[in-house]
Amino acid sequence: MSFLTLLRLGSAVFFLIALSSDTSGQTPRESVNFKRGILKGTVIDSETGATIESASIKVLGTLWGDVSDSTGLFRIADLPVGSYSIEISCVGYETRVESDIIVRAGRTTVLNAKLQVRPYPVNGIRVFSGYFVDSPAEPTSATRYSFEEIRRSPGSAGDISRVIFGLPSVAKVNDLINYLVVRGGSPEENSFYIDNTRISNINHFPFFGATGGPISLVNIDLINEVNFSAGGYSAAFGDCLSSVTQIDYREGSREEVDVQADLNIGGFGLIAEGPIPGSNGSWIFAGRRSFLDLIADLMSESVVPRYSDYQGKLVLDVSPRDRISLFGILGDDYVNFEGAGNFKGTYVYIGWLDSRQFASGLTWRHLWGNNGYSNTTLSYLSGQSASGSREAVDVNDFSIERAMNDEIQLRNLNFFRIDKNHDVQTGIDLNYISSDLDLYYGAYRDFFGRPMPPLTIKRRFHYSNSGMFLNYTVRPWSKLTLTFGIRSDYSDYTENLTLSPRAAISYRLSERTRLNAAAGVYHQGHPPSLLVQKQSNLLFDDLLAYHAVLGIERLFAEDTRCRIEGYYKWYYNFPMNAREPELFIIDEIFYNEYWHYHPDLRDDGRARSYGVELTIQKKFRRGVYGLLGGSWFRSQYRDLLGIWRNRVFDNRIILSAEGGYKPNDRWEFSLRWIFAGGCPYTPIESELSDHYGREIHDRRLINEFRYPDYHSLNLRVDRRFNFKKSNVILYISAWNVYDRKNIFTYYWDYTERKVKEVEQWRFLPLVGIEFEF
Repeated sequence: MSFLTLLRLGSAVFFLIALSSDTSGQTPRESVNFKRGILKGTVIDSETGATIESASIKVLGTLWGDVSDSTGLFRIADLPVGSYSIEISCVGYETRVESDIIVRAGRTTVLNAKLQVRPYPVNGIRVFSGYFVDSPAEPTSATRYSFEEIRRSPGSAGDISRVIFGLPSVAKVNDLINYLVVRGGSPEENSFYIDNTRISNINHFPFFGATGGPISLVNIDLINEVNFSAGGYSAAFGDCLSSVTQIDYREGSREEVDVQADLNIGGFGLIAEGPIPGSNGSWIFAGRRSFLDLIADLMSESVVPRYSDYQGKLVLDVSPRDRISLFGILGDDYVNFEGAGNFKGTYVYIGWLDSRQFASGLTWRHLWGNNGYSNTTLSYLSGQSASGSREAVDVNDFSIERAMNDEIQLRNLNFFRIDKNHDVQTGIDLNYISSDLDLYYGAYRDFFGRPMPPLTIKRRFHYSNSGMFLNYTVRPWSKLTLTFGIRSDYSDYTENLTLSPRAAISYRLSERTRLNAAAGVYHQGHPPSLLVQKQSNLLFDDLLAYHAVLGIERLFAEDTRCRIEGYYKWYYNFPMNAREPELFIIDEIFYNEYWHYHPDLRDDGRARSYGVELTIQKKFRRGVYGLLGGSWFRSQYRDLLGIWRNRVFDNRIILSAEGGYKPNDRWEFSLRWIFAGGCPYTPIESELSDHYGREIHDRRLINEFRYPDYHSLNLRVDRRFNFKKSNVILYISAWNVYDRKNIFTYYWDYTERKVKEVEQWRFLPLVGIEFEF
């Protein structure tokens, strides 16, 4: 039985079960009237963290509701199962609507609502708010995802990075890799934070020195919300040039022990959560394992990966003003391509990869009265990876990479509201890193046919980084909000001291329209694998980028927003190889795994990116939600010959449409369609490739050709079954529904002596089930 046949069989079973269990002829509320759940949570000030008393909580479209008590708590019991929008309001605060809140049979749904202080009233202007809430310090380029928006995203396979792919600010690189390439940058320019802990790579099979991989190790069922910023972010974040992704893990249930089991084509998982006995706290734990390696014979596949992850969170309220939380995440991965018998002449590289990652963070949150808070997180991270690869054309041409990395972080953030019009945020970042690199790259011919000697790197090094920042937000009058920030970072490894001033402005033109802008300076260290190749590389200045963002947003309705943004980014101090002056080394590292010999590096590389983006987003309301996006952009670099060339992730045009429809509380239908202009590539020179017996590129046409345009349609259907004290979700997701042949790359087949193509994923159905009890 083939892998595709197995998937089709699972799809058929899905529809038979779903259709046979339909309760046609009944309205959703009638059919589930005896199935009820609980909605509870806390209402807090979004900036100070103080609890809010006497806030009104309404379940829109129903008579259910509650009022928060002196500790900010509310509880609505015996609520019929279904999907709701919850309105939270309080005197002195902007009203907020949390949409797509799922109430499940026999379970407690937790909603922790954050309200923003309402600015002083403006004569003649009524402020619309609710479904969209932005940070005053980051008014541009920010997108918030709720748990339900993440869970049901078609084409994401439970991968938070692939969820973000739907935004027009993210280039479309490859279905097989979840690289985030944001506004013309590169995959190494991103930062990820989980519960105030910075994690360099959140993926299984992490690519060496990068931020991407095939699939995320973060379990989306543990996520409360995700905040993604594509540029112009505040001084609270350093050592990244393009984007920041903040992931907040949710708490476990404080009322009962709940269990959820998951099964899909990628693997199986188990989640358990409940209260900490005898205390005011909770726990949650999740474990997953792939099973493709267990059914490899059934699938007739010769090479399959094995991966697993384990993660959880403990929360304990030690006093009304003090909370301690601890999270941990562990990933274990292995794949071996060496034993495959069908690689000759077809695949460029064969090899193996074995890696383990661990991260944990202990956070103490303290409230300073009703006007501020402190979050202090002590984290430990550890990573071990070993890999080997060689070209199928030459068994003597190989590389071995072994790396061990341990890191201790201390991150402290403090917020204080001086008064209604003045806020201050301060903080520090302290990191201690211990690394052990053992790298060997065999002699080879580069992409232009030039011979390169072998390279061996054995280096143990320890260093520390420190940073501090200050953000000041002021509202000189009710229409205008200004934020000024400054950040300073120092590394004792390179002895570089940097200053990064930043500013943001938001001006309310009318009750529905705002003008936003942001500008700033951003720094990031060079990849350590390049710095260690030569002692003089430690004298390089840090990578540098200038951001300028200008945008306007308009509320068509309270649940529908249109945003247009233009941006320009200038890049400086990028590494360039004097022996290969035409190439932009940072891009080639990720595009062609080009970590090899770079003995003559310089730090005077320059690049630029600029573009315009349009985003129309409709939050869930009356059964419908969606997002339309479009962007035009250019991304270029200047080589050492003074020529401006296309960067390898320069799609130029991106169009995306995603959304869904819920006709009732049982069925949900969603889709995502993406179109992207073809990325640049350097063509293969057939005569030289035939002469050397390996792939040689034409150095006269670097990034002058483009792959065919990319486009793909993904569909998803969810079917919910609500029993008295348990719930089941069946879903099927079809990727690349019309079987588009999208090209990943071209390569030289040395057996047939001609250029051939590697395709991205064709039509692929995925089936899964979630069982809550």
